Amino acid sequence: MLQYVIAGLALGGIYAIASAGLVITYVSSGILNFAFGALAYFVARFYYFLHTQHGWGILPSAVVAIGLCAPAIGIVLYGILFRFMRLSSPLIKVVATVGLLVAVPSLATLIFGNQAIQAAPGLAPEPVRVFHVIGVPVTLDQVIVYCCVVATVIIGAAVLRYTDVGLKVRAMVDSPAMTGLSGTNPGAVSVGVWAVSIFFAGLAGVLAAPTIGLDPINFTILVAAAFAAVIAAKLRSLPIAVSVGLLMGIVTSLIQRYLPSDSNWTTEIVDAIPFMVIAVVLLYNLVRRGSFGDAERVGGPLDRAIVPQGESRLAGSTASALDAGSIGLLGRYAGPALLMVVATVLPLIVQGFWVGLFAQAFAYGIIFLSWTLVVGEGGMLWLCQITFAGVGALTASQLAVNHGWPVLAAIVVGGLVALPMGLIVGFLSIRLGDLYVALVTLTFGLLMENLVFTQNIFVNQGLGVNMNRPTFAGSDLAFTYLSLAAFAVVALFIVNLRRSTTGLALNAVRWSEPAAKTTGISVVQMKVLVAGLAALVAGIGGGFLAAAQTSAQPGNFATFAGIVWLAVLVTVGVRSNVAALVAGIAFVMMPSLAQAYLPTWTANIPPVLFGLGAIGVAKFPDGTLAQQGQAFRRFLQSRIDRRPAPLAVAMAGDGPTGTIPTGPSTPPAPPSPRVTQDVSP
Repeated sequence: MLQYVIAGLALGGIYAIASAGLVITYVSSGILNFAFGALAYFVARFYYFLHTQHGWGILPSAVVAIGLCAPAIGIVLYGILFRFMRLSSPLIKVVATVGLLVAVPSLATLIFGNQAIQAAPGLAPEPVRVFHVIGVPVTLDQVIVYCCVVATVIIGAAVLRYTDVGLKVRAMVDSPAMTGLSGTNPGAVSVGVWAVSIFFAGLAGVLAAPTIGLDPINFTILVAAAFAAVIAAKLRSLPIAVSVGLLMGIVTSLIQRYLPSDSNWTTEIVDAIPFMVIAVVLLYNLVRRGSFGDAERVGGPLDRAIVPQGESRLAGSTASALDAGSIGLLGRYAGPALLMVVATVLPLIVQGFWVGLFAQAFAYGIIFLSWTLVVGEGGMLWLCQITFAGVGALTASQLAVNHGWPVLAAIVVGGLVALPMGLIVGFLSIRLGDLYVALVTLTFGLLMENLVFTQNIFVNQGLGVNMNRPTFAGSDLAFTYLSLAAFAVVALFIVNLRRSTTGLALNAVRWSEPAAKTTGISVVQMKVLVAGLAALVAGIGGGFLAAAQTSAQPGNFATFAGIVWLAVLVTVGVRSNVAALVAGIAFVMMPSLAQAYLPTWTANIPPVLFGLGAIGVAKFPDGTLAQQGQAFRRFLQSRIDRRPAPLAVAMAGDGPTGTIPTGPSTPPAPPSPRVTQDVSP
């Protein structure tokens, strides 16, 4: 058993270091950095680039990668992004860090190459020295992890509790403005915090690389597991986060001892342990306290009074709503109608392989509409819509292939199977703050991915389950238009929902839950309703996607792939129906066009662009398409304003027929001096 405990301490130590970096960032800035794993991967990849590919020694490689590069990344990110987000809503913060999560790994591939690296060195010289403690082998890599954890706990706790620097960091949590009045520069403190946080990310990345390899997905999963320790610490307590991280590593190792090593369930359960911890902690706090707030209101009243706040939610700006309402039906629907016409014509222009890609693009558009519902209309950031799409796809394939159901009926039933799951997740997350909603839905997706989607009935030895198309839409072109028709039906449903009484109630809940409650609106009912509808739409979209790809592959519905989908949609616009269609086309076509007509290395450019677009939500919450739509509406409004109305023309005419007396006459003003302006270029 001692051997498993020692091995577990090494894994727990990595969890502890990662959780320390996450907690330090959150307590000082209110931002839970979802990109922590991607940044850890970037630094670890840079360390490998220096040490292995260019032959640098361990010490200079570590100093440059961990000691210099990682803090520099933190400083740059603070300067260009995070300093503008302190008082933004949790939705904006999460989406911006999700954009980093998407962009950074592809950026690393562009810089360092796409070489597959299965084994990477740590901070110990190779061959790694092995010690024996009470008969148990301990590697030097593990010893280094233990030393780093001890240093993190002792130095971190001492600095935060007993030094002036720690006092300033803790003061930043309450009010940066008041901290500034005391003579401290809040910006300098924040720069230091972000530098230290990304230093911890780089350290955790280099320490974890010998165990998990240099795969960005593995790093992201590792940090997602560290979220369990952060949540147990209520996002604030560094000692609790480190302790839970160590304990979680030990439990994970001990379970491997007592479960059969030749069972697939063992691997699945071990991978799911951190996410089980998250679920247990959240449920415990919900049952015990009735709520689990996330201290969203970072900063005091003075901060909010002096810092200009723009749009704080991914919910469409008031200005855009006024623009749309002031120019009538033509200005409101001309752009979406034009884009729908273009989407209808494009499959007729292309041939062969590209027609099938449009079928997939329209299916993605249906799935993206589920985010339009739950995020755009419901104001809740859900990270598991891809899971509901997977449920719909796998259910539809089983019914159509193994039970002989008609394909369209199987797709609809797949959505209906996802619906109660969405209702349950929605009900459980009602009393959580926005940040915890994102974590709960991420946890649900990872649990489904590890415990359900890995079953052989769905995996089928890695082949998936074949998915036929309806007989009347067997060709690529016919199924493409069937998918577009399904998208149009769902989009029209959302339009009618917005215009209904239920839609107005959802709008009120999205903007202010307390105000909505005072008018008699049930916040719980509205949120559960939109959650169920979003799961239904995602399940139907997943069925169409499986039919477009002619197979239902569980691997196509990995939770972190869904984060890329969300980044694409947020880049275009999360509240616009037609934006979901454009996002689906962009997500499918941009990588395919890059692969077909551009050099191989350009395949990583689209994810970088999608990630940067999601980061841009910090400044433009409506998305790029919505921004262009607002500009188009303003253009139409300006044209309408320049056209005189008939009554105005009549009133402006000369003579008795052109004048309507409205009151006592006023003597005309004396003529003003004529002024000649030079209009020559």
